[in-house]
Amino acid sequence: MIPHDFRRPLTIVAAVVAVLSLAAVAAVMAVAFANGVAPVWVTSTALYGLPLAFILMAALVVDSVWARRRQ
Repeated sequence: MIPHDFRRPLTIVAAVVAVLSLAAVAAVMAVAFANGVAPVWVTSTALYGLPLAFILMAALVVDSVWARRRQ
């Protein structure tokens, strides 16, 4: 179980990672549309950020369900 003090910061981190990853996806698409190649760090952010944010959000949802069932 995730301690109550860490739930809100973890939610904020997951949301920030998701937004940054979506911005990186948009940047990669814009650069590709201009017949260029995006930098590796932008491509990596787009590739790994969204799954990381999804896993964090899924863990928060599962933890919330477990906490409600215990009550």
